[in-house]
Amino acid sequence: MNEVVIGELTFLFPRNGVVTKYDEWDFYKRCFQGIQQGTKAVDILCLLQGAAWLIEVKDYRKHERTKPSDLSNEIAGKVRDTLSGLAAASANAEVDLEREVAKGALRKGRWRVVLHLEQAKSTGSALWPRGIDSTMVLQKLRRRLRAVDLNPIICNFDSCPKDVPWEVG
Repeated sequence: MNEVVIGELTFLFPRNGVVTKYDEWDFYKRCFQGIQQGTKAVDILCLLQGAAWLIEVKDYRKHERTKPSDLSNEIAGKVRDTLSGLAAASANAEVDLEREVAKGALRKGRWRVVLHLEQAKSTGSALWPRGIDSTMVLQKLRRRLRAVDLNPIICNFDSCPKDVPWEVG
């Protein structure tokens, strides 16, 4: 298994895929971020099962979200910036592996967007049992990302669709 650690979460991917922490790429950090202030990136890029998976990880189990911006806007911006970054990296990345992975991602022809969202089990309120309503976030992501992925996914430890080809521990 290919292992990727994000914070306190460990993602286990099948060996037959290509997995990388995109937001740690040399090209992204040294070149692409400098294009415009506020450029963002998804956490993980995975090339597997005929798709390029763009995975953003949010873990609010210990600390609730304090950003005033809408979570779906944040994710959509990261997806947009990541796709732009991959296009630029496919031609201009100085690290051979980054350039080849970017080219491979662009050749996949299918994008999948996943938000892995962990939250505290309960806020203590019967009316609002979780801090973030993942159903509302998913509805907004479907509208915002329909040009990229008609069926984005929000998952966590307790619920993850069977077509998600990795495990989280």
